[in-house]
Amino acid sequence: MGGTWFLGKQIVQQGLARGWDVSTFNRGRSGRDVQGAEVFHGDRTLREDLERLAASGPWDAVVDTSSSDMSPRVVLQAVHALHGSVDRWVHVSTVSVYDQWPHQPLTEASPVLVCPPDADETYGFTSPCGSPTIYGFQKAGAERAVTDAFGDQAVLLRPGVILGPEEYVGRLPWWLTRTAAGGRFLAPAPEQRTIQPVDVRDVAAFALDQAAAATSGPFNVTHPEGITFGGFLEACLTVTQGAGRPVWADPDVLTEQDVKQWTELPLWRTHAGVWAVDPGRAVDAGLRCRPLTETIADTWSWLQADGRPVDHPRWAEHGIDPDKEAKILAALS
Repeated sequence: MGGTWFLGKQIVQQGLARGWDVSTFNRGRSGRDVQGAEVFHGDRTLREDLERLAASGPWDAVVDTSSSDMSPRVVLQAVHALHGSVDRWVHVSTVSVYDQWPHQPLTEASPVLVCPPDADETYGFTSPCGSPTIYGFQKAGAERAVTDAFGDQAVLLRPGVILGPEEYVGRLPWWLTRTAAGGRFLAPAPEQRTIQPVDVRDVAAFALDQAAAATSGPFNVTHPEGITFGGFLEACLTVTQGAGRPVWADPDVLTEQDVKQWTELPLWRTHAGVWAVDPGRAVDAGLRCRPLTETIADTWSWLQADGRPVDHPRWAEHGIDPDKEAKILAALS
């Protein structure tokens, strides 16, 4: 479900590389269909399109990468339509389904937000502190829709931040572009704080492994080793050959200067649990994560080769305004 950009595209390409027969279902509006895949175009919000798809089966498994902005009710409709044509369902969810994210460390046993599987897009609320979110409630309801139908043939992947070539959100591309520009740049202290983003190619490989496995249930898909923020920025400077110098600012200083966490300085968030999501169950099931320095280098190579992601509104959300950054840097001098 999806299959033309970023994670979905990687899943299709890697599935074909394994010698699998791969079909994709999407609207045909974002990205290009991968050569070698059987392509079905349709709108997953339309029952008649789903019924037409179901009649073209059966399939061993669905890997659903296209429901990130859709209500549980839309996911439920797809699950019901395809249930008789599919043996197994791998659903790409998010760590945002956890009731305690990003405030506390998490395992798969941590409580999940409560949302009915037939909820519409209005269900839930966003807390004034930014968590929980309507998005988290919606994704929790989508998980319910899948598990209620597929039981022990349902797999729930809960990644945190996914980076890598063809990233459409713009977190890593912004840092690469900023470090390449040179000069002093704002960096969120502490330098030693470990972050856990995961490479899109590794998420795709694990999703395919789970499509063929006998395991079920939720898996936190985060990097088991991670990288320090200092190491992350050093790697960005190394691959871009940037002459920049990070100016490390304490969180309270950034807050006083009204720097927005997560967006103006991508990947920066002060909550204790944001980068404390245990991937142990996924690692035991075969998740393998390449060093994040490789992810950083390969993303820069993609950008240098005129890499252009699919247009997405979230790209514009990331990165601090240069004038605002300059004023803060001047104040820190």
